[in-house]
Order: sequence, then C-alpha cells, then structure tokens
Amino acid sequence: MFAATCLALLAIMAIALVRAFMGPSVYDRILAVNMFGTKTVLFLAAFGFLTGRPDFLDIALVYALINFIGIIAVLRFVETVTHTGTGADD
Repeated sequence: MFAATCLALLAIMAIALVRAFMGPSVYDRILAVNMFGTKTVLFLAAFGFLTGRPDFLDIALVYALINFIGIIAVLRFVETVTHTGTGADD
C-alpha cells in the first residue's frame, strides 16, 4: 500500500514539474514549485515509513522549512520586481 502511495506521489510530482515549466504566469510556476516541495516532503515521510527509517522524517521537516523560506523569498522578489516595473510578466 505504501509503495503505491510512493508511486502516486512521484506521478503527482512529475505533473507539478510540468506545470512549473508550462505555467502561464510566474505565480502559477511558484505555486507548482511549492506543490512539488510539499509532495517531496510527503514522499520522504512515506518512503521513510516504508523502509523503516524514521530519520527520513527529520530530513522531511528540514526540507519543508527550506521550501517554505525559499517560496517566501521568491514571492517577495517577484513582488519587488513587479512593483518596480522591470518584470518580464507585466
């Protein structure tokens, strides 16, 4: 059952990557990258449970924090570039 969960998460991560590359706006791309990061955290947790290695949960938590901080930084950067009028997606 957990192997099917891991495979489903990998499929969803692939779809998120497609959305990140083909998104019509920069906000769609950021949302897709955030979704990819969230699914990566879920994948690490499920894979750790499947293999009996609870230390994967620590890695998943660190990855979640890095993903959150990175998305906030990118959103602030995009907001600054959009307000100054130098962005490519104006």
